[in-house]
Amino acid sequence: MMHDKIENADLERIAEVLYRRHRYDFRDYAVSSFRRRVVRIMQIRKLTVETLIEKLTHSSPAFAQEFLNEITVNVTQMFRDPGFWNVMREEIFPAIPRNQNHFKIWHAGCSSGEEVLTMTILLKEMCILEHVQISATDINTSTLNQAKAAVYPLKAVQLSEGNYKNCQGSHSLKSYYREENGYAAFDRDLIAQVNFFQHDLVMGETFDQVDLIVCRNVMIYFNQSLQNDVLRKLHKGLNKFGYLAMGSKESLICCDFSNRFSLVNPTEKIYQKIID
Repeated sequence: MMHDKIENADLERIAEVLYRRHRYDFRDYAVSSFRRRVVRIMQIRKLTVETLIEKLTHSSPAFAQEFLNEITVNVTQMFRDPGFWNVMREEIFPAIPRNQNHFKIWHAGCSSGEEVLTMTILLKEMCILEHVQISATDINTSTLNQAKAAVYPLKAVQLSEGNYKNCQGSHSLKSYYREENGYAAFDRDLIAQVNFFQHDLVMGETFDQVDLIVCRNVMIYFNQSLQNDVLRKLHKGLNKFGYLAMGSKESLICCDFSNRFSLVNPTEKIYQKIID
């Protein structure tokens, strides 16, 4: 069977064995995205559908974790989408109600951590980083370890300098890291307030009493039913009048809970919870 001709029935079998044997639920992922990522792994590892299912069924949990890490990897970049971060700094962070001068952020689907660092740098430049508790979660253990390390290829970070300037950064991005053998090692103080967890947005529990949830470019991989389920969790986790930040190409329009949110920034798709 040609990899690019993989049938929907085979994708369903793969999703079912992941769920039944390993408790990772991809059954309601968008078919086109799931197919593209499965095909990529099969090509890299030179696997057929049958050998992939065999390995997922009978191999050690380590193979399933490797498969999961490969299928969930997302490419990101520091200060990507400067317009979004400008809105965060100028409108959203100042508007979050303070509980004894503190507030909580949940970054759901933090990938390798570039967006988390972007957020902490902005909060530091606003002189409020020490007042913010951040939970950063992802299902992918490999990218999560990179986020915890806060060490990235130097060339990739240098390419983000222009984005940082477009966000009206107060300094130079290089003032936040030291160069080590072609890598940029960011100051540990930037993530001292961040708790990193492996967390499955589909199967896992929600975080409670959060003032801001950042969940950008995650829901686009889910079908409508799963979007509804995940949005229900995000709604439950938010304090009333808390904010939900999504990707610019994402929307709550067709979701069951959409009437419990108000769209406060249509360009950057930032919502506010208005009904419990």
